[in-house]
Amino acid sequence: MKMRKEILLAAALTLGSGSAMADAAGGAGCGWGNLLFDGSSGMAPHVVAITTNGFVGNNTFGITSGTNGCSADGTITYGGAAMMSGIMNEFSEDVARGHGEALDAVAVMMGVEKGDRDVFATVVHENFSTIFPHDKVTAQQVTDSLITVMKSDARLAKYAA
Repeated sequence: MKMRKEILLAAALTLGSGSAMADAAGGAGCGWGNLLFDGSSGMAPHVVAITTNGFVGNNTFGITSGTNGCSADGTITYGGAAMMSGIMNEFSEDVARGHGEALDAVAVMMGVEKGDRDVFATVVHENFSTIFPHDKVTAQQVTDSLITVMKSDARLAKYAA
């Protein structure tokens, strides 16, 4: 059961983060994985393309050399609310408890260093009612509240800048 939960969380993070990027680092279509699966759609081709790019490490080469469909032009953007919507239930339960896999995944996604993750868990747990003010809260509202809470903590503010 735990393995199934981990697989579902990983899939949610992968799909959420992929759909949340308006401009991917290196540009849309950057890397050999994108070349190999050009024109494909669905979860499997996206995951395999991302995995191929990560395994081969060609995005870095492509960005620095201007090859592989990559470019350093444009602005890198991220809208974490899309990722958050995929794990809202698990995340809210983990925040209420003060620990859990979804809470850890969000900390990683927010760039919280390992040494600060206990602080992150404590701060978000203590601010549950701010982050989840009602049961109809949206992923965007949770993301915005989470950033506000992080900015108000001296140790976590650097991750919310």
